[in-house]
Amino acid sequence: MSSDQPHSAIADPRVAAVIERLQATRRRPVEGGPRWNQASSRDPHAYAEQGFSINPEQGELIYLLCRGLRARRVAEFATSVGMSTLYFAAAIRDNGGGTVIGSEIVPAKVETARRNLADAGLADYAEIREGDARKTLRDLGGAVDFILIDGWPGDTGPSLARQVIEMTAPQLRIGGYLMNDNAEPDFLEFVRDPRNGFVSITLPLKGGTELSLKVA
Repeated sequence: MSSDQPHSAIADPRVAAVIERLQATRRRPVEGGPRWNQASSRDPHAYAEQGFSINPEQGELIYLLCRGLRARRVAEFATSVGMSTLYFAAAIRDNGGGTVIGSEIVPAKVETARRNLADAGLADYAEIREGDARKTLRDLGGAVDFILIDGWPGDTGPSLARQVIEMTAPQLRIGGYLMNDNAEPDFLEFVRDPRNGFVSITLPLKGGTELSLKVA
């Protein structure tokens, strides 16, 4: 990090401006969306204009934890318009470099996320993979330090969060963190089962954010 850069990238005016813009334009569908209204469409492409992103306080926690870990490689499901990616990428930059591996199934959101990262000056620290996370995150190319699971609600069977964490958990290093934004019951069942190698707590952020540490 050069001497003329802020000590924290989230204090960088370019990064802060993009986060502020995303917050100002955050809006939920009139009918509430699939997580709040079971009658809503479950097709993610029907919500190309809505971000459904993490809140800034969750992003600030991600930033702090990643800085403390000296994280260089992290992954997220799903990227959406890139709010979480900005916080990850800011930490990666301040840690000296690395990559955020994101996954997003809606092409329009992939383009928006990439544009937001470019506007923030963080495009070099993120790789957004377009498609179904059950395919795009199957191989992360090595161990990662942090995983965010903020995915889409399914109709029946195991939640996408559960399917993605079962696939990615072996790729998270011991001592790495896992965060979940939506408290899917079968995801919580997974991380709270000691046999899966995590210790986990629920934080009072955005109605309940699950933070887990991989210990085995």
